[in-house]
Amino acid sequence: MRTKPCLSATDVKTILEACEAEALKNSWNVAVAIVDEGAHLLGFQRMDGAGPISAEVAIGKARTSALTKRPSKFFEDRVKDRPAFTTFPAGVLIQGALPIMHQNECVGAIGVSGVQSHEDEQIAQAGLNALG
Repeated sequence: MRTKPCLSATDVKTILEACEAEALKNSWNVAVAIVDEGAHLLGFQRMDGAGPISAEVAIGKARTSALTKRPSKFFEDRVKDRPAFTTFPAGVLIQGALPIMHQNECVGAIGVSGVQSHEDEQIAQAGLNALG
């Protein structure tokens, strides 16, 4: 049997704190979702002022990224060439989520929603960077 890495509760807390710090630094009100490799919610925060829909979108983006092991932007770009991807079952196909990779394994993903998509991804990247 092999040993598989996974996110710890401490990792989730570290990611959420780093994402919040990046959002606050830029005066952005967002929702941040962290899921495991199976797209199950591990951590979530909706900042004051973030719209209600941002919660569902952040979770959907994170699910997409975790289940596909790709940034959600990959699918946003893909839909332009292949509109059939709009029926893709994995979640929300909009930029703003990044997979969390460790030892070449996807251990989860970070999804962010509330500002421009590239800014959402910037916040997710801050979360990844905090893991080192």
